[in-house]
Amino acid sequence: MTTTQPLKIGFIGLGIMGTPMAGHLISAGHLLFVHTRGKMPAAIASSNATLCDSAADVAARADIVILMLPDTPDVGSVLFADQGVAAGITARSSKGKVVVDMSSISPVETKEFAKKIEALGCDYLDAPVSGGDVGAKNATLSIMCGGKPEVFERVKPVLECMGKNITLVGGSGDGQTCKVANQIVVALTINAVAEGLLFAARAGADPAKVRQALMGGLATSRILDILGERMIKRNVEPGFRVALHQKDLNLALGAAKQLGLPLPATAIAQQLFSVCIANGGVAWDHSGMVRALEKMANFEIGQAVNSGEAVTVK
Repeated sequence: MTTTQPLKIGFIGLGIMGTPMAGHLISAGHLLFVHTRGKMPAAIASSNATLCDSAADVAARADIVILMLPDTPDVGSVLFADQGVAAGITARSSKGKVVVDMSSISPVETKEFAKKIEALGCDYLDAPVSGGDVGAKNATLSIMCGGKPEVFERVKPVLECMGKNITLVGGSGDGQTCKVANQIVVALTINAVAEGLLFAARAGADPAKVRQALMGGLATSRILDILGERMIKRNVEPGFRVALHQKDLNLALGAAKQLGLPLPATAIAQQLFSVCIANGGVAWDHSGMVRALEKMANFEIGQAVNSGEAVTVK
């Protein structure tokens, strides 16, 4: 974890991802001003972070304001509502602050948000992340940034407290575009891992041993490693929720429609998440996509091994 001179940092959104990310900033010695709409996590409440009543209060007191929120409307509200970040900037006539949005939201809306914040004399960086709750806890997130190079360089030491692979992709919105591409790749890989393990189990093989064998070949991936294990253990505790991943795929499909771009496999993955949600899985970890496939197959991973059933593939 990178150590830097202590900075005044605001952090808004302390969920599954935001809580450990904020924790790393506290551990690095930064002065944190925090706000969240839910219950304040015990780890943050018991730290030396300053608890703020509103996003405006955070923005008024911090030099760098980080957002980690679920969706585009959430970011828009936190930025521009009556007690939002913009109100805090305006109230103190602040200049030179930086707003860093680490949420996964619309690239188009991101560009508009950046223009509005910049019109107030402040800078904006979109910096969505990949790596899930494991990456957030271990400070190994991949961070994809969009914005001005000088703003990126100013904020990079702070981002290094939370991640390892930190890349300036391009201008405002390009970080979010990169994250949408990431979510396409992740969703399709989850689908591939789920289908492979389900096939192996239905054929009578031990899916845990199949996964172990695959980890040594070209099929290996972090998704096979981490999410494949969750599939086999039938652990759907998030992680990264199905509803949020489906939201990201909707962003991809909406943008693809505007571009006249076919994304057939992405559309299938989005529909598999819809099956999960229809069966009560809105808050499942996205590895729960395997349950949609199990529903269609009328067969669960581990069923053959646990029951001693032998299945012959013809």
